[in-house]
Amino acid sequence: MYSGSGQQLWWCISLISIVIPVLNEEMYLPVLLDRLQVFRRQGHEIIVVDGDSKDDSLKIAQTLADSAIVSSAGRARQMNTGAAVARGDMFLFLHCDTVLPDDALQIISSSLHDTGRQDKPYWGRFDVRLSSDRFVFRIIETLMNLRSRLTSVTTGDQAIFIESCLFDQVGGFPEIPLMEDIAMSKKLKEIASPICLKQKVTTSSRRWEKRGVVATVLLMWKLRLYYFLGMPADKLSQLYR
Repeated sequence: MYSGSGQQLWWCISLISIVIPVLNEEMYLPVLLDRLQVFRRQGHEIIVVDGDSKDDSLKIAQTLADSAIVSSAGRARQMNTGAAVARGDMFLFLHCDTVLPDDALQIISSSLHDTGRQDKPYWGRFDVRLSSDRFVFRIIETLMNLRSRLTSVTTGDQAIFIESCLFDQVGGFPEIPLMEDIAMSKKLKEIASPICLKQKVTTSSRRWEKRGVVATVLLMWKLRLYYFLGMPADKLSQLYR
């Protein structure tokens, strides 16, 4: 695996740390953590970082994760806090409403060997599938995955994974209130292009269903445009919320 100095040390990933930022997610968290227990039995670790939830999220995490820690709210800050205590060779950042394939960690490990990039910085993401069965969501997810491949920009819904030494090299996620995944992608792709796995994670379509498909798509396009035009992240967050 890449050492940060351009030398190949070894390519086998011995430990993956799954870092999950949560805030008032007691409905999704038990199901997610229960599914992740198979990875704990394989020797990997689960770290839940709670942003001072007002529900039972922290209590649930304390029984089903290797580490359950509290951070001030903010997804980027929470993920950085989790990474600071993680022991893994690879960090996988997982949203609470996103479900990994049962063999996700084996897929990541084998992809490192299959791509022949053992001597290069390594990061990537999965393709995404939205949970709704409506056909319009098949179109949305297809465009999301295609855009990610064309731009080398990933979103948190795609379960971003980053080699730990590369994460340290770029200084972690920019601690901004929105678009931290886009900003992180920009930093990472300056060093190496992402591995875009065809295997899919399934993420909740609740955001689109709550706000409406067309309204949500237009909002996300507008936010991305404003971001690339240089609008400050705090103003983008106000627009989003």
